[in-house]
Amino acid sequence: MEGSPELSTFDGVLFFPVTPFTSSGEVDPQALAEHVRTGLDAGPGGVFVACGTGEFHALEPEEYARVVRTAVEAVDGRVPVYAGTGGALPLARRFARAAKEAGADGLLLLPPYLVQGPPAGLVAYTRAVAEETDLPLIVYNRGTARFDTASAVEVALLPQVVGFKDGHGDLEQLARSVVAVRSALRDEGGTKPFQFFNGMPTAEATVPVYRGIGVELYSSAVFCFAPEISLAYYRAVSKGDDALVERFQTVFFHPLIALRDQVPGYAVSLVKAAVRQRGLDVGGVRPPLTDPAPEHLEELRRITEAGLALCAEVAAR
Repeated sequence: MEGSPELSTFDGVLFFPVTPFTSSGEVDPQALAEHVRTGLDAGPGGVFVACGTGEFHALEPEEYARVVRTAVEAVDGRVPVYAGTGGALPLARRFARAAKEAGADGLLLLPPYLVQGPPAGLVAYTRAVAEETDLPLIVYNRGTARFDTASAVEVALLPQVVGFKDGHGDLEQLARSVVAVRSALRDEGGTKPFQFFNGMPTAEATVPVYRGIGVELYSSAVFCFAPEISLAYYRAVSKGDDALVERFQTVFFHPLIALRDQVPGYAVSLVKAAVRQRGLDVGGVRPPLTDPAPEHLEELRRITEAGLALCAEVAAR
């Protein structure tokens, strides 16, 4: 797959794999390949490698290239593979080139770090990265990258930008942006595929409200360690089974969020720990993130078991 915009049209649950490390702290390509293949067998709509859950922030360029290449080879063309890029502009452009060379189908543009520029600066940043390769690009509205309506429209009209992912959670602002972007794209002829994504941490908790403003796609960190739960929840949402959606929220997602919120960085390290608990040694997280405390690991295990029990109950109906 060669970065054609058509390949950036997604459906279903999106898989954001972790980046495994060995006991000595090096990237573990073998564990990553197994992780990706296992997830792929569960049927995601796409694979987003070396992004937030994949500790993009902790990878140097050579490691990053190895991670993207490993994922591309493991996927073997079955679904699109998007790779994270971001940070300082020269590095973001370097990562974009590396992703292209490694065979990625597209890019997810993560925010610049520390500094927060005005909307005009974010548009310039997006344009500079988009022009580095011919890969389609999804913009991430989160952290230090806060797009207002006008700048969301401006980046959406860039030829290579095919998506807008929101991790900020301002639904009123996002609703305005969704309507404005769709209107602007229609005025431009409406031929470019363009999609909106819910990129909130543990996105399943906000799926119903995001769907209410026309944002149906979402990233699922839970898919990394419990695709059974992720897919069962997705089916419940898609069928409009509000009672089952609420049960999944009550039994699994809300307790997971409560645990996640106890320590900064748990949005990543809990996921990685849960992958280990399900049987694949992917190592720990790199500083400044920290691995979960023993009591939190036990709570994580209980929460996962409760979610899997609900899946078994649903399957037995």
